[in-house]
Amino acid sequence: MRLIFVRHGEPDYANDCLTENGRLQAQCTAERLQKEPLKAIYSSPMRRAVETASYTAKKLGLEIHQLDFMHEINWGSADPQNPLEYDGHIWTLGYQLLSEYPEFVGSPEWKYHHFFKDNVCMEYYDRLSNEVDFWLAQYGLVRKNGLYERQRYCDDTVALFAHGGSGAIFFSHVLNLPLPFVLTTMPYGVCSVSVISFDTQTDKLIVPRLELFNDMGHIENAKKEKLHFEK
Repeated sequence: MRLIFVRHGEPDYANDCLTENGRLQAQCTAERLQKEPLKAIYSSPMRRAVETASYTAKKLGLEIHQLDFMHEINWGSADPQNPLEYDGHIWTLGYQLLSEYPEFVGSPEWKYHHFFKDNVCMEYYDRLSNEVDFWLAQYGLVRKNGLYERQRYCDDTVALFAHGGSGAIFFSHVLNLPLPFVLTTMPYGVCSVSVISFDTQTDKLIVPRLELFNDMGHIENAKKEKLHFEK
């Protein structure tokens, strides 16, 4: 199985939709993905993600299946009476944790530091992680000890359109990487394409492999088309 993750295009956050430039990015992403043998398209239910996915869905004649658990996450103090540093912003806190507390670098104990333990983002982390495993199990991939066991053969290629925050949790969980590490060292841009392959390493054991990350070459086409249009 191959899973293609796409972050939504340039957003108009106030109206939860794409900007004009974001729509052009989404069109170029659809051109990029038409070369892939997609069997299914999934999306966060938020409008900016669905709108991004719609261009690929239309081009390939596929339906968009919405996954509520890939909705963008929230962050901030779980206790309003005790605010977190930097307003609980998880990207900033991830950097602060790794830079100020070196004992947490590469450690699974990051969940227990108050930057995250007392942050509402962990509610999203736990729910999203559980729901992702339930979803992947439908493709015959059952999580075990941080990896996956193949319960049935599947060679489908599917696309998932979502967000910076929910996507970071997705990569953290599926690849078994600490979330602060993903937030700090793995930034990815709007309409970027990343690919995770679930290849059998033994008879049943699956080790998810990051084949491609933050590919934005197709966005250069959007820039060129915009310049051509403006001329």
